[in-house]
Amino acid sequence: MGLTRRDLLKAGTLLTGGLLFGGRSYGMNLLKSQGGKMELKFYPYTLELRHVFTIASGSRKTTPVVLTEINYEGYTGYGEASMPPYLGESHESVMSFLSKVELGRFSDPFDIENILDYIDDIAPGNKAAKASVDIALHDLTGKIMGQPWYKIWGYDKTKTPYTSFTIGIDTPEIVRQKVKEAEQYKVLKVKMGLDNDKEMVETIRSVSQTPLTVDVNQGWKDKNHALEMVHWLNERKTLFVEQPMPKDQIDDIAWLTENSPLPIVGDESVQRLEDVIKAHGIYSGINIKYMKCTGMREGHKMLNLAKALNMKVMLGCMTETSCAISAAAQLSPMVDWADLDGNLLISNDIFDGVKVVDGKIQLTDLPGIGIKKL
Repeated sequence: MGLTRRDLLKAGTLLTGGLLFGGRSYGMNLLKSQGGKMELKFYPYTLELRHVFTIASGSRKTTPVVLTEINYEGYTGYGEASMPPYLGESHESVMSFLSKVELGRFSDPFDIENILDYIDDIAPGNKAAKASVDIALHDLTGKIMGQPWYKIWGYDKTKTPYTSFTIGIDTPEIVRQKVKEAEQYKVLKVKMGLDNDKEMVETIRSVSQTPLTVDVNQGWKDKNHALEMVHWLNERKTLFVEQPMPKDQIDDIAWLTENSPLPIVGDESVQRLEDVIKAHGIYSGINIKYMKCTGMREGHKMLNLAKALNMKVMLGCMTETSCAISAAAQLSPMVDWADLDGNLLISNDIFDGVKVVDGKIQLTDLPGIGIKKL
């Protein structure tokens, strides 16, 4: 059966892309890949944290994840769903959702918009589960093209930012130990929101003058207390404050942002694309996390919208393997701040990908999301 006019137009576009992204093999690989069948596989995994991780809402030593694979004509794309408690997802809920996914109805993995619209429509919520398919699909298509996604998006990998390293709430002795272990990092992220906020910062400052970012995880309830703390932090080399108050205290947060000497960044209150518009005028910037926004497609759209609205952009993560962290890092050359340390907080990573060298994110040139399985 001959190629239709639509096929020829598509092939022409892809072959043109081949010339732009490294030679004829790019376009030829895409032509060869059409007409196959995608197969989704998934299995549960549990991440072991190097230290007990404590934030304003609780403590944990492990994080459940579900790892995904999409196989297509000899190529394999990898993805991941990470489920910290506040997302409300679990091994069971993610695998239940993924068992409903029928990728076999699509013959072309490059039909990304339609595939991910279908995934999103299967059931509401399930954002980490959806992200695991999105990431695997992007990894797959990048591998077929033979290019990493930062290049496909046209980004300059020399412009990656420093990543912060997270210091969870703990005793002064353990906090000092964590800070010493993080000597290579140029920015430290401090978890706050309990009754020892000033002690946390003073303990860090007793052993390090590294610039700080602060994540309160909605822990401050009074706007006047919040403003007092922001002024106090501003005197102690702090770059910005993330989600200082409960996300439903919109008027208080807007007042705090207007009066704050530091940028105020929305995290729990900014989940998906539509939340970016809502955050405009309330926050100085947003924190994009794939597990909140369903993955790379929507994260990329959130980045572009926030930039168009002249908002600051932070790129964050959950506790994740190098799979999801490397996928997030593909966006990193375009953000103001990054907190991509989730893989550095675990002891049982099963992927090799993005590195941190002298505190700076270093992208690989491996195709797709830039990883290999160990």
